[in-house]
Amino acid sequence: MPNVPDFSGWATKTNILCSDGRTIMPGAFDENDGKKVPLVWMHKHDDPDMVLGHAILKKKGKNGDMWADCFFNDNEKAQLAKELVQHGDIGSLSIYAGGLKHQGKGNVVHGDIREVSLVIAGANMGATIENVSLAHGDNGEEKDDEAIIYNDDGTIFLSHSDESEEQSMEEKLDEEKVEETTNDQEELEHADEGKSPKEVWDNMTEEQHNLCYYLIENAVKKAGEKDEGEDEAEHADDDGEVLTMKKNVFDQEAAHEEVLTHAAQKKIIDRARRLGSMKDAWTEALENDDTLKHAVYNDDGTEQQYGIANIDYLFPDYKNLDDRPDFIRRPDDWVNVVMNGVRKTPFARIRTVHANITMEEARALGYVKGNEKKNEVFNLLRRTVDPQTVYKKQKFDKDDIDDITDFDVLAWVKVEMRDMLNEEVARAAIIGDGRDALSEDKIQEAHIKPIWTDDDLYAIKVNVPAGTDDAATAKNMLKQMIRNRYKYRGSGNLIFFTSEVWVAEMLLLEDQIGHPLYETVDALARKLRVSKIVTIPQMENLTRNGKRLMGIAVDLKDYTFGSNKRGQTDFFDDFDIDFNQYKYLIETRLSGMLTKPFSAMVFEIASAGPQYYAVAPADGANPKALGYYEKDGSVWRKTADTTADDDKTYYVRGVMTEVASPTGNPKTQGFYEEDDGVYSLTTDTTVDSSATYYSLGSY
Repeated sequence: MPNVPDFSGWATKTNILCSDGRTIMPGAFDENDGKKVPLVWMHKHDDPDMVLGHAILKKKGKNGDMWADCFFNDNEKAQLAKELVQHGDIGSLSIYAGGLKHQGKGNVVHGDIREVSLVIAGANMGATIENVSLAHGDNGEEKDDEAIIYNDDGTIFLSHSDESEEQSMEEKLDEEKVEETTNDQEELEHADEGKSPKEVWDNMTEEQHNLCYYLIENAVKKAGEKDEGEDEAEHADDDGEVLTMKKNVFDQEAAHEEVLTHAAQKKIIDRARRLGSMKDAWTEALENDDTLKHAVYNDDGTEQQYGIANIDYLFPDYKNLDDRPDFIRRPDDWVNVVMNGVRKTPFARIRTVHANITMEEARALGYVKGNEKKNEVFNLLRRTVDPQTVYKKQKFDKDDIDDITDFDVLAWVKVEMRDMLNEEVARAAIIGDGRDALSEDKIQEAHIKPIWTDDDLYAIKVNVPAGTDDAATAKNMLKQMIRNRYKYRGSGNLIFFTSEVWVAEMLLLEDQIGHPLYETVDALARKLRVSKIVTIPQMENLTRNGKRLMGIAVDLKDYTFGSNKRGQTDFFDDFDIDFNQYKYLIETRLSGMLTKPFSAMVFEIASAGPQYYAVAPADGANPKALGYYEKDGSVWRKTADTTADDDKTYYVRGVMTEVASPTGNPKTQGFYEEDDGVYSLTTDTTVDSSATYYSLGSY
């Protein structure tokens, strides 16, 4: 029976105050009479799967109540909804309408119904399913058995009719509508028909206000306990019966069109959460009459007050400034200086042989007539070095490589692998790779001999006296380099490798009237008698045997890399079909060492440097007079402060030693006490047996 609806009911009724504060006025939806609209589940009209069928709207009665004959389609969700309706699990309808026009406050006088939805609970108490067509028997024929469901008073009861009934269902419903409309009109007359919600609120007593607050605040608490998105709250009345606050959903269809979906109650609850008080939320809603002007929220939960919510969806995508990512790396200009400056041989096993003719026995002798002439004697010195393989290995999933389309990631990675290989080889030749001697990844110093730790026959070790601060030490280094130049026996075109810290200290040296001693790095290089100064970041704060490295002077032609392929690096790539991965390997096999005696000069501070201890100045102390220091990066300087600055940390220089058996007056002896790593001069005039005292000795 294609013309018989699966179920029918009131889409909306007039002259009933909905729970969202609106009243549908008579004739508001007259233009929708006979209109066919989608039947939707819970107003989810943006999801095609939630369109369950369609509804034919009919105007009934003089007030224009809207009746809906509803037909399910054959999709899976529609059939499930059909079972819910037939079983009586769902009994409410709700409408989604646009183009609303109001008269007064909250009275809807015109609207366009866009869809009808099956809902758990509607805002309009009259919007209920009134009859359901049930199919019985194996042949699927539809019977005339009907179930009439009423729920205006909170109860549900069924009545049945058969084919012999003389009065049709539609006629019975029309009679009930007339009676219900009369009752509604009488109730509206008793409630001062025509008053706005605010006027009704203002006429309520304080006791009635408090009852309203109590009911709604309990609704908020219950709503918080339910799943997010559930749109009803339950309350118990005095008789213990559970009352249900049902909400229809009102929404905005477009920026300039107000849309009705019966959802204003949630707006009040959201307002209460924002203001922290349901009373304030209710009062604000009535005063501003914006209860149904639904807030528009961004994805981050903030309310959009103007313009377009989530407007960032329209922003263009970010664009890279460069075609490929830039490497964050240490300054590596020095690597090319080393790799281009060293000597390279086409064989990996290097041997040097030297005849030591500096011995006394190697000197020429004077002859006295009649005496026997003596034979010359000198030593031959030999050393050898074997190669070691140095490599970098990398692998990538093919899927990742295929997904990167903006640039050639493999070519980019190959550049990184080659650069880092060269840096590691150059570092091993100048100062060593810095790894622990037992590390399996260490570039062994027996294969690539670092200049810094090479034998004294090849690398001259020059001790630099430690100054009172780093500036004084830098000045001492200048003097030591000039004084010890006579020991050098290399090829002569020296390059001085050091760190930026020591270059800065030497450039900051001034004469007695404050003029810089060296205006430029080139001027400093001329003073040091070197061709140029090259800084290596990895040289900062390096120590060995209690000595701190300051710099290395060498002519790189006196350092030789040996490789069977003349230093050539090999690059291999492979594809693992089992794991769908690209694998890459770059490696070189070489040896390296100084090949000329006394061809390098290594400058080290005579000790690892003075120790500095954080100190807390006493009240009224003069940090400058006490010789306190400040730390500027990795540089220590004597403070110029004559009064203590609470925002600074001051230090004392020397060696702090625990006093084993203190006697006498600790204060007059200048003893210190320590508290969480900070030292302060003790105020004890007698020894406190529970205290630990320290003595600051000179360095």
